[in-house]
Amino acid sequence: MTQRGRAGARPGQRPGGRRGQAAEPGDAQESRAPAAPRIDLTAARARVRTVIEPVVAAAGYDLEDVTVSRAGRRHLVRVLVDTDGGISLDDVAVVSREISGALDAAEEGGAEVLAGEYQLEVGSPGIDRPLTLPRHWRRNRGRLVAVNGLTGRITSADDEGIVLDVDGKPRELRFDELGAGKVQIEFKRLDEADFGDDEEDDEDEGEGEE
Repeated sequence: MTQRGRAGARPGQRPGGRRGQAAEPGDAQESRAPAAPRIDLTAARARVRTVIEPVVAAAGYDLEDVTVSRAGRRHLVRVLVDTDGGISLDDVAVVSREISGALDAAEEGGAEVLAGEYQLEVGSPGIDRPLTLPRHWRRNRGRLVAVNGLTGRITSADDEGIVLDVDGKPRELRFDELGAGKVQIEFKRLDEADFGDDEEDDEDEGEGEE
């Protein structure tokens, strides 16, 4: 789930983040958009995280990851958030507005978080996200995972560790002895799959009987 947004140049600021007068007609910027200002992306990521983490937490979500990269004349800010029960499209829209507002307020207050324009993408972690924190394991109860050379289903998880069902036998593992887990993709067998047409078949058979 991704919500795309953008903070543009502010009054009295040229696109690209340089403060000054607005571009005049015939300016070279008309024919060729400037590249994003070169900044320390690692430092920018840290600044963005510092600004938005309290806002995300106040909205009731966990900030899972932040990345900052260049995308033409803008910077691309990708933010991953999550919560118990998962993230809906409405949740993404709400947290996107909160994050964008926080970044704009920080820059208007004199803190240069990102130089120039940026594009914001907010979404939830995919199934390939490594399970590294207790909340990651808790939110994947019932899923098949691989960790420490074992493959099993998470039957329970608390603040101390997890219980895996490995070939029908429970295995208790503490977080201090767990590596990063990986959710395994499962496919239903064709003979177990529900295609939702059984009821229609029964109706068709009933219509044919006199």
